Order: sequence, then C-alpha cells, then structure tokens
Amino acid sequence: MKYILTGAAAMLMTSMMPAVANESVMSATADPANWAMQAGNYANTRYSTLDQINADNVGNLQVAWSFSTGVLRGHEGSPLVIGDVMYVHTPFPNIVYALDLNNDGKILWKYEPKQDPNVIPVMCCDTVNRGLAYADGKIFLHQADTTLVALDAKTGEAVWSTVNGDPTKGETNTATVLVVKDKVIVGISGGEFGVQGSVTAYNISDGTRAWRAYSVGPDDQILMDPEKTTVLGKPVGKDSSLKTWEGDQWKIGGGTTWGWYSYDPELNLIYYGTGNPSTWNPAQRPGDNRWSMTIMARDADTGMAKWVYQMTPHDEWDYDGINEMILTDQEIDGQMRKVLTHFDRNGFGYTLDRETGELLVAELFDPAVNWTTGVDMDPNSPTYGRPAVVAAKSTEQNGEDVNSTNVCPAALGSKDQQPAAYSPKTELFYVPTNHVCMDYEPFHVSYTAGQPYVGATLSMYPPEGETNMGNFIAWDGKTGTIKWSDPEQFSVWSGALATAGDVVFYGTLEGYLKAVDAKTGKELYRFKTPSGIIGNVMTYSHGGKQYVAVYSGVGGWAGIGLAAGLTNPNDGLGAVGGYAALSDYTALGGTLTVFTLPN
Repeated sequence: MKYILTGAAAMLMTSMMPAVANESVMSATADPANWAMQAGNYANTRYSTLDQINADNVGNLQVAWSFSTGVLRGHEGSPLVIGDVMYVHTPFPNIVYALDLNNDGKILWKYEPKQDPNVIPVMCCDTVNRGLAYADGKIFLHQADTTLVALDAKTGEAVWSTVNGDPTKGETNTATVLVVKDKVIVGISGGEFGVQGSVTAYNISDGTRAWRAYSVGPDDQILMDPEKTTVLGKPVGKDSSLKTWEGDQWKIGGGTTWGWYSYDPELNLIYYGTGNPSTWNPAQRPGDNRWSMTIMARDADTGMAKWVYQMTPHDEWDYDGINEMILTDQEIDGQMRKVLTHFDRNGFGYTLDRETGELLVAELFDPAVNWTTGVDMDPNSPTYGRPAVVAAKSTEQNGEDVNSTNVCPAALGSKDQQPAAYSPKTELFYVPTNHVCMDYEPFHVSYTAGQPYVGATLSMYPPEGETNMGNFIAWDGKTGTIKWSDPEQFSVWSGALATAGDVVFYGTLEGYLKAVDAKTGKELYRFKTPSGIIGNVMTYSHGGKQYVAVYSGVGGWAGIGLAAGLTNPNDGLGAVGGYAALSDYTALGGTLTVFTLPN
C-alpha cells in the first residue's frame, strides 16, 4: 500500500493540523487520490479537491466497472480507497472485501464474520452498516453484533476484536467508527429497545477500553463536570441528566449514538449527536430527558464533555439528533468563527461555535415543518435555545391512544443519517432531505430486555397538497437560508459529495446517481444503477483518472418494506405505507458501481 502526499498538501497539513490527530489518517486524507474516511476527512465535509470531473464534462460519465457484494438489504456508507486498494463492506453479515485497483478489482482478501442471525430482528430499521475506518495499517469494522474487529489491511487477518454491547439487551451497531490519535471511537444502536446509549473509545493497539461516556445518567457515567461542562454558556450543574428523568427511567432511556462523528485536531474535541429517548410514548418519561437529542463536544483523550446542547428537549416525535456535525470556518456577523453545522431530524439547520457551544443559527431547512414555530434565540430568555412546540402537533398533550395527525416532519425527520456535503468554493452545504409528514399515536408500553420498547403507531405520507417526498437543497449555514432546492419523488436517502469541479453528486431511492451544478442545482447527469441508492457517493483517483463510486442496494428505514418484505402500512415504524410505491421503481440489490470519463 502506498501514500502519495504532494508538497502542497504536506505543507497545508503541517501548518493547519497539530500532531494530535492520527498521523496515518492525516497522511491518507491529505492525498485527494484516496478516500480514506467515510466522510472524506475529520471535518465531515464530504468534499474532494479532485476536479478532473467537472461541471463541463460530467455529462460524459460512463460506467468503468462494477462489483456485486453478494448481499441484499440496504447498502449504506461507502468504500474506502487507500493507495491501490479499495475496501468494500456489506450489510449483515458485514463482509469486507479488499480489491486490487491495479488488477481489475481482483479480490485480494475477504473477511466474513460469523454472527448470530438472531441479531437481525433486534436491528431497528434494516441491517445496514455505515462503513469501515482505516488507521495504522488496520481496517476497523464494527459488526452488527457490536463486535469491533481490527483487520490487517494487507491480509485481512483479525489482529484483535472486542465486544462493545449485548444484543440480547437490544444493543446492536449500524454505524461506522472514527479513529482519533491512538483510539477508535464507536457508538451503539438500540434506542427502540430501551438501552442506555453510550460512546466508547478503544485503544488501537490492542482493543482495550480507554473510556466510555453514556448519554444519560449520573455525572460520573455521562462524563460531565457540573461546573466545567457548559450548555449555552452556563455550567450544566450537578445531576444535569438525572434531574430530568422520573425515577430510574434513565437506565432504559435511549440516547443512542448510531450516527456520525467528527473531530477538530486543534481543539482535540470529538463531536456527535445522541438519539431519541425511550420510549416513543412521551407521557411515560416526563421531563427534558437530558442528554438525549443532544450535540456533544468531548475531549478525545478522556471523553469528558466540554459542552452540550439539547435540540429537542422531551422529544415527542422520535427526532433523533444523531446526524453528522460538519466543521468549517465561517465569517458570521463580521467575525471568523470555528463553527459546527448540523441538519437535525427535527427540521432545524443549526450553526454553533464549536469551541464554546454558542448557538449562532437555528432555522428550518424544510418549509413543511409544522411542529414548531422556531427556536428562541434570545440569550436573556428563560427558554433560550428551546424550540416552541405547536400544541396541536404535540403527541403528548393529545394524550395516550389519541392520534396526532399531519405532524411534519415524520419520525424519520427532515433529514436522517444520510450525510450532507460542504464546498469551500461555494460556501454552501448540500443536503439530502426528507419531505414527509405523519400521524402519530402513542400507547403505553412495558419494558422487557431485548424486546421492542417503542409505544407508538405511525403512518407516513407527503405534505398536504404535495407529491414529492424529498428535496436536495443547497443551504447557507451563515444565514440559515435555502439557496436552491431540487424536488425528488422519494426521500433522498443517499449521502452527498461535493467536488472542486463544481459538481455535487447524490443518489435516489429509485436508483439514479445524479450530478448537479454546485451553484445552481441544475441536473447535469443521471444514471440508473441496479437498485435504489442509500449509499454515500465517494470519489478517488487512480492511474491518473478520477472515479466516482456509489453502492446501490435499496433498504434503510425508508426502504425497509422492500428490504425486509414487509407489507403492513404501519410496519417499519410507519415507513412501509409511506414508501409503498418504491417497489414500482426498484428491487433489492447489492452492487458497487464505479464511474469515470471516457479516454
């Protein structure tokens, strides 16, 4: 395996990145020929400086080659490319392939873990996995059964493995991992099974645990200092989480961490979001239910929280806060800021100062959102930072066994985990969104370990008077405004890619790879792949040519009906009925398709 670091890239890396990040990761991501992280870089921008494919010639793209993964169900995440090798992963059973880019994609090695198939029914919303990580000559895989394994990148042999959770209690994994310095950071899934969410750091060298930080619970478990950890500039105070739960409900309180992670090497902080509180019936868990639905900033070495911000206190709609945190430097109100931008399930696009946690922008990125009238932005207000709930859209005020109708967005949010991209050339974010509403009826549910702990019945549909269930938008994070919006028939469940060629790529649930102009949103190219796309578009260069690649394999929450063969409209937590028409356009698959320009 080889790494090519240009002089300019090396100088940029040396000047901007102190020696706190993992050196092998920094070297690999500094070379744009690689795609060495799921998000492209620590900042989660999903931006590539490659420009051989650009707005003028992208219409000439052709399929260069394809690869069948041999697995059906939903294919999320993307391959990695390190030098001359591409690393491909699959949904359960989480097979990993190493492909030789110098030899027509010949399989160098294959790793297939042996997992108990009983983990499948414990996975909430399909058997997806959001991808591999690389560092120090190792490939890291976090399996569905929560086994974290380090593979030798050259041979595929397991170097070490450790178990992060217990599927018999509902703990599983769907997320990727993040390598920071000498640690690998992992989360946990299972909010619909009443687990206590956490983030854990393991030592890269041998897989031993370095620290674990829970999302909810006592201060010593959530790794918060009552005086030093802040929320909107003020100390969180003693028992900041416990005081917002009734009795011991926090022990089964959710706040899982199945999304994306980013890292600022200068601040040595990792950023991520926590998921919904358990159960989905809000009447059974009075209080703000901190720190579910929260943006977390934690010290990478110790796990201690520096600041937190809860976006949806006492969530009533399953608006998980796990979506990616994108790190950029922006001029806001005449001042350069190190900021974090986050597109939440609840419909708000947030911009915060990532050093202090100061809330700078909170605006809706889907005009259909109706559960709230906005976030209180007055620092002197007692409700500063809280969204104002529209009483008619509250699922608790209407009571148990009462249907709250036409709530927008639906539980899968204005955007789920499908990651956005950012272009420093346009200073815009490119966001795949859902444009979906729901009816939501909570009911009383009892907790049993390893059994679903939901407590609500849902149905989903497009906003009233509209037919499109998704939009692909360009967003100005400094002002919180939509610059352009491209409607899509179904939710855009694919991760976006922005490039220096002024092109933005994304995939559709029907199976189209699309390329649009970064400045205008005008469609420049489309190609129908073998199955619906819920994977994240990536790009790399090999042999002097730029390539674009994406998984097709319909599934995920939106495609769970197709993926799992469900037909009851209320199954799939309400998604089956909402996306029933998807079966008219695509079928199951598991294919990597790679594109390039003709010679």
